[in-house]
Amino acid sequence: MKYILSILALLLFASTTLPTCDAWGFFGHRRINRMAVFTLPSDMIGFYKKNIEYITEHAVDADKRRYASKHEAVRHYIDLDHWGEYPFPEVPRNKTNALLKYTDIYAVNTLGDTLHLFGKEKMSKIIVKSKTEESTYKDFFIQNVMSNYYEDEWTISCDSLNALLAVDVDCQQAFAIDRFSEYGICPYNLVGLYHRLTKAFEKHDYKRILRLSTDIGHYVGDAHVPLHTTENYNGQLTNQLGIHAFWESRLPEMFADKSYDFFVGKATYIDDPQDYFWDIILESHKLVDSVLLIEKDLSERFPDDQQFCFEERSSNTIRTQCSEYAAAYHERMGGMVETRMCAAVKALGDVWFSAWVDAGQPDLERIDAGILSKKEEKQKEKLEEATRTEEAKGRKH
Repeated sequence: MKYILSILALLLFASTTLPTCDAWGFFGHRRINRMAVFTLPSDMIGFYKKNIEYITEHAVDADKRRYASKHEAVRHYIDLDHWGEYPFPEVPRNKTNALLKYTDIYAVNTLGDTLHLFGKEKMSKIIVKSKTEESTYKDFFIQNVMSNYYEDEWTISCDSLNALLAVDVDCQQAFAIDRFSEYGICPYNLVGLYHRLTKAFEKHDYKRILRLSTDIGHYVGDAHVPLHTTENYNGQLTNQLGIHAFWESRLPEMFADKSYDFFVGKATYIDDPQDYFWDIILESHKLVDSVLLIEKDLSERFPDDQQFCFEERSSNTIRTQCSEYAAAYHERMGGMVETRMCAAVKALGDVWFSAWVDAGQPDLERIDAGILSKKEEKQKEKLEEATRTEEAKGRKH
């Protein structure tokens, strides 16, 4: 009995000392952002090198925001396999079209009954006043539904709803429910940030260029992680809990400095940002099975007591994969982690360069450096406090 209790105590201790790492970990995100600077042409590299410490240090701000905002987590992933099979034709590549397809709209009548008016299975059954049904509904959706995106409740005016329909509906109140975003919006978020960065370049807005460039680096890194494209994001569906941090944090921390070649060439222009980001996501997803199956096979070959070890880090004892086990996993994947991490470096350089080109190639030397305003300083302090004291909102990985 004492033996069983000792084992249970050890397992409890182990479960509470696992490192809390998000995509690529702090080490990986900082390295991706830093190395992307060296992909830039001469007209850009001076500006980015001057700010390389900011770009490096703040590469993890997006993860910190998960402790302050419930809207943040979904920007880091997309569960493609929730929506079918590769290449996922059921997932529109445009964000508005995706929400249009998977948002349900309801009306509550005078009797208190809830009527389901629009949604994936309902749209074709609704008759609108215009002959161009789809475009009319899309216009209505953008004006009356999309504007609610960051609200807790998506309320809709009954008058606007009845203005759309050919027959008036008994409507006391109307509302919409987003059935899509909870499964992740990573590629859509990247497209939006790309266009915002372009605008910041056009306006010579030093602070926004720096902040957006840094944030985009984080999400580009996330998009290159296979486990950010699946519902089985931490091996929880296949009894491989903890594989998320194993693949994207433990392995880079062990091997990146020793053997990864981060000199990936010069940044190149992106013709179509939407297609570019979706290609990254789809390429990542094709690796999901390998990430999981190789580790599963390895775990069945390695003795249990050689898979997890205890290490001292910053005066804390943590339970993590043993060095030999991690090395075996790293080798079996044949360079996958290095390939994806280096691809993220190259992609980030491409994004910065292309946004700058689309903005007309402004002279970055003429952009004046500024200092944080009092408001920005308070926002920074609030973010740091939330990271220390709050639980992460939304999905942990």
